[in-house]
Amino acid sequence: MELPQAFMAQMQPLLGEEETQQLAEALQTQAPVSIRMNRQKAASMDALETTPVPWCATGLYLKERPSFTFDPLFHAGCYYVQEASSMFLEQVMQQYVQEPVLMLDLCAAPGGKSTHALSLLKEGSLLIANEVVPQRAWVLAENLSKWGSADVVVTNNDPSAFTSQENLFDVVLTDVPCSGEGMFRKDETAINEWSPENVALCWQRQRRILSDIWPSLKPGGLLIYSTCTFNRQEDEDNVAWIADELGAEVLPVEVSATWGITGNLTEKAFPVYRFLPHKTKGEGFFMAVLRKNVADYRSFTPQAAKKKEKQKPMVLPKDLVKQAGSWVTALKSYELQNEGEAIFAFPSAYIPLLSSLRTSLRILKAGVKVAEVKGRNLIPAHELVLSHIYNKEAFPSVELTEEQAIAYLRREALTLTEAPRGYVVVTNRHAPLGLVKNLGSRANNLYPAEWRIRKALT
Repeated sequence: MELPQAFMAQMQPLLGEEETQQLAEALQTQAPVSIRMNRQKAASMDALETTPVPWCATGLYLKERPSFTFDPLFHAGCYYVQEASSMFLEQVMQQYVQEPVLMLDLCAAPGGKSTHALSLLKEGSLLIANEVVPQRAWVLAENLSKWGSADVVVTNNDPSAFTSQENLFDVVLTDVPCSGEGMFRKDETAINEWSPENVALCWQRQRRILSDIWPSLKPGGLLIYSTCTFNRQEDEDNVAWIADELGAEVLPVEVSATWGITGNLTEKAFPVYRFLPHKTKGEGFFMAVLRKNVADYRSFTPQAAKKKEKQKPMVLPKDLVKQAGSWVTALKSYELQNEGEAIFAFPSAYIPLLSSLRTSLRILKAGVKVAEVKGRNLIPAHELVLSHIYNKEAFPSVELTEEQAIAYLRREALTLTEAPRGYVVVTNRHAPLGLVKNLGSRANNLYPAEWRIRKALT
């Protein structure tokens, strides 16, 4: 790999010539592989050789990269493949988010930090996970469905759509689009697309995004700012701009000296957290935490959101709604709603907020889809059995072999002669993978077509 000379010249004032060379050498080595376990889904990685990620209780480094595509536990949401550096979010959340909050993950796809946040938020919280690119937004929705939380809304909007939601969020996470210098050793495209001009475009775009989202953060609320890049313009300089222009205090995060995290590399004194591959076991990453000033913050006059005409919800048969409710646990905390013929469970406390958000945002997913009504029949939803609120007594389950599980995830036909007829949950290593409708001679595979494994097994 040949790094751009302009990149090397950019780093020397920050690191010095010797350490810049050490960084360049580290970028020539293989990136570490790491995963983060889903504690709400019992699964073991004992078959793999692992070591812990020190700043994340559920993070594991793997000695080598397995074929995640052909591991049923990956598709079941038992773990998420994520860069270890990005798991530093855990330290911020543990130290600063001590009570239920309304949180926005603004640039959330493909879902690493969203799934992590959902595992860390206190009971009674709600996460809005947003992605502006439609295709990536659907990937985000898929990954959050597999993770299993019902306390989430997935939206597909430009950051400017949130400007009118004034003083709404307690916490906003902005893992902003950046020049991607921290991805150089993983993605050769990042090297080919890098230029000083692109860096300039990125830091300007980041400030536009921050300006758009700032009104939606409550005074006293937390902004978590992160990039996967090394340059000061997108990192320290943007943090200084947020503090000075928008009005915020930069907050410290307690870290262990043994983690090898680097602090501020500029003349500024505020705390930031840099992950440099020649010092820390992970990819390039930057994070800072800011608290929005309670008074003395920039004044905005956002445009009012255009109101959509309310459509009366379809009235579904009460017996079917009751039946769907029997498939869900914790109905005291969740309420069944319907969008057309789809029934979904959503946190009761946030129903009014959801109704309000629907008037101004494009929502792809809210809570957990429980079922679809087809005439007088109720069809259980795939994401229901992957969720934490699924009533495991609702349907019988059948354990699949590894070979059968892969066939199921390819959406191939199965024969389950031992299983009862009707809807059956199929599992592998006791982790639910989804549903089939067993007809006796064969079982209709109900795995979502858009999620199926397409890759050939070599």
